[in-house]
Amino acid sequence: MNETIEQESGNFQPRILTFACNWCSYAGADLAGVSRFQYPPSIRIIRVMCSGRIHPEMILEGFARGADGVLVTGCHIGDCHYIKGNQYTKARMELVPDLLEGIGIDSKRFKLDWVSASEGKRFSEVITSFTARVKELGPNQLKLSNY
Repeated sequence: MNETIEQESGNFQPRILTFACNWCSYAGADLAGVSRFQYPPSIRIIRVMCSGRIHPEMILEGFARGADGVLVTGCHIGDCHYIKGNQYTKARMELVPDLLEGIGIDSKRFKLDWVSASEGKRFSEVITSFTARVKELGPNQLKLSNY
């Protein structure tokens, strides 16, 4: 009920689940914080050693647990610390939009992006633009439990 009130009053703040690889994206998030680049505070970052460890089931679980949007970030293609981890990620994540649409979740609630350790400003921009996109979509209506 609170989410309905928040959405009607324009105060809806989407809950964004962000998977970030340890070596690049998480370091980019850290740089954004140290550099004081502003981005919405409603994100939850899960650090993984490599984006290649993220499976589509993890994305679905995030939505089931109440995330309004899920962002997967990793090293730029060709710069993976585990050689091909991000290439595996790219191939796996190509399946996600169809999976989401198949269960009634707008695929615009999911995003895959590449952020290096030196791109703190870019991390901030990716989070900000993705949060704005999800905010326009409104709350995730298909959650099973609280975030």
